Amino acid sequence: MHSTTRLGTSTRRDFLKQSSLTAGAGVLASVPLARFAHAAGSDVLRVGLVGCGGRGTGAALNAMAADKQVKVVALADSFEDRAQGCRKTLQQQKPEQTAIKDDHVFVGFEAYKQLIQSDVDVVLLCETPHFRPMHLRAAIDAGKHVFCEKPVAVDAPGIRSILETCKLAEQKGLSIVSGLCWRYHPAVIETMKRIHDGAIGEIVTIQETYLTSLPWARPRQPNQTEMEFQMRNWYNFHWLSGDHNVEQHVHSLDKGSWIMGDKPPVRAWGTGGRQSRGREPEFGNIYDHHAVVYEYENGVRMYSYCRQQRGAWGDVSDHVFGTKGTCVVLPQYKITDRSGQAVWKYDGPQGNMYELEHDALFKSIRSGKPINNGHYMALSTMLAILGRMVTYTGQVITWEQAINSQEDLSPKAYRFDAEPPVLPGPDGLYPLAVPGVTQFK
Repeated sequence: MHSTTRLGTSTRRDFLKQSSLTAGAGVLASVPLARFAHAAGSDVLRVGLVGCGGRGTGAALNAMAADKQVKVVALADSFEDRAQGCRKTLQQQKPEQTAIKDDHVFVGFEAYKQLIQSDVDVVLLCETPHFRPMHLRAAIDAGKHVFCEKPVAVDAPGIRSILETCKLAEQKGLSIVSGLCWRYHPAVIETMKRIHDGAIGEIVTIQETYLTSLPWARPRQPNQTEMEFQMRNWYNFHWLSGDHNVEQHVHSLDKGSWIMGDKPPVRAWGTGGRQSRGREPEFGNIYDHHAVVYEYENGVRMYSYCRQQRGAWGDVSDHVFGTKGTCVVLPQYKITDRSGQAVWKYDGPQGNMYELEHDALFKSIRSGKPINNGHYMALSTMLAILGRMVTYTGQVITWEQAINSQEDLSPKAYRFDAEPPVLPGPDGLYPLAVPGVTQFK
């Protein structure tokens, strides 16, 4: 269950008021540098990683590549094999920056608490998305700076928890940098500046697509409990991943939200389902396609499409249509006029966004000028959750209804012998949401 108390009624106005929590904005710059003392006065930043899968291992390597004065000193994961596998990879690839003792490899549902209570300055949160709200709150309560992977929650109570925690981080002068990495990509940053400066006129329509093939799925192994099977196969269960429109497509929705000045829409509607993913148990209970329309107060509509199906055409792109022209953010970083003539294309410096986001985090800590990406990482994740709500139910849902939803996807207990919130039917298959039947909560 979410570890913070539920907040009161949230509205679009509440999100609009959060302009102080914008990308890259330094907050509480006047906080004394002593507030950010680390590693007993050393220049070395001691990093702990929560979530030791592929993304977590990659994030730790990115962090070490971004700053040579960073050392990874602690690991936490639900599973011993993942933690030890990550440790081995880090030791092989970055031996000088890996200093993980045996007693700093923590395993189990409570491992994050042990890591946070250890001698780390920075926590990388790269665990299964369901756990991010409670882990972020624990890290901020303990006074740690955080890199927080996307998405930051899988339900509205989780988003409300994230917003509360990010306000607390601001009050404490702690940095939170989001894993919505395109916000740190030089070409995307410059392209967004052009859009916001009016290069294509007034925005009329946005099209966000993330059309790709099926990701991984892990079949059940002998002697696994239901909870362990789902935790090992987390991507394919909506209570753990949020569904793929939340876990993956959030990158596209984040760029669309950035274009719109990080203001929430009024409402959304759409369609979705599962056609080709298959009904085998390892594919869990998520959909394989979502199509959602987000309607904004100024009349702009964002058309959002994501799909994970084998053998189908693939496309990951962002198209922005304005009164004066069109912009393709990804993959071209290009603006054309109404006749289709190119008027601008990015040709500036490049950079590894996966390292640049960590570089920004460490610089903020060393300078005593914290970064807080809380507003946009919560808003973009909530956009994705709203999308799942409308595709699962088949209803039009307003932003106020969505952000105040009481649907909590948490299990009753976090133990490997406990029941997860999604259980298979008598046929061994997991029930799917049915538009027009599944109720909004």
